[in-house]
Amino acid sequence: MAQVQAQAQAQAQAQAGNSSDAPSFESIGVRNTTINTAPGINLSPHQKLLVGSVLDLFSGNPTLKHLSLWSPTATFTDPLTIATGFDRFAAQWYGLPAVFHPIQPRSHRVVGAGNPIEVDLRNAYTVKVVGKEQEIASRVNIFVGDDGRIEKVEDRWDGKLPEGPVSEAFRKLNAVTVPTLVRVPKDEEEDIKMREEREKA
Repeated sequence: MAQVQAQAQAQAQAQAGNSSDAPSFESIGVRNTTINTAPGINLSPHQKLLVGSVLDLFSGNPTLKHLSLWSPTATFTDPLTIATGFDRFAAQWYGLPAVFHPIQPRSHRVVGAGNPIEVDLRNAYTVKVVGKEQEIASRVNIFVGDDGRIEKVEDRWDGKLPEGPVSEAFRKLNAVTVPTLVRVPKDEEEDIKMREEREKA
């Protein structure tokens, strides 16, 4: 296990490189820069960047820069969704704050530093229309490709989806319909405007 972790960290470090143009918390605009880890878990700077960016997405703060860390053919999957390709996984992330507000991160902890990177996550989601809050605990697995970009994110919910408005909201956020319902910015200018609108809400 330790050998696998060490190999994954070495690979991630090589992928990130030492170039001044390598992505960073600052260049991507990552908000979650403090990454909590379980005892004995050590992450490379690039792994921390990927984890922080994914935590931002789960917090309802998507940007095109965040998604530049993903492969264009990457997959996002949870108990109700398998979204493969940029148009589909981007719509999932931009759809999240469109349906849920506020999204309140409760806790996170990285429990595995291999490939995938394993994160225990607990967030509270409030459905906008009805004001119903539901706390969801997940095991999030982040798979990283040879080029250092995210190939797949698995959101493994703890148990079955709850009944009620939260469950119904997530059913609407599926890989088939979301791209036709959710607006994804075409460029950085539009992305900034959408972010400003979200923060005013």
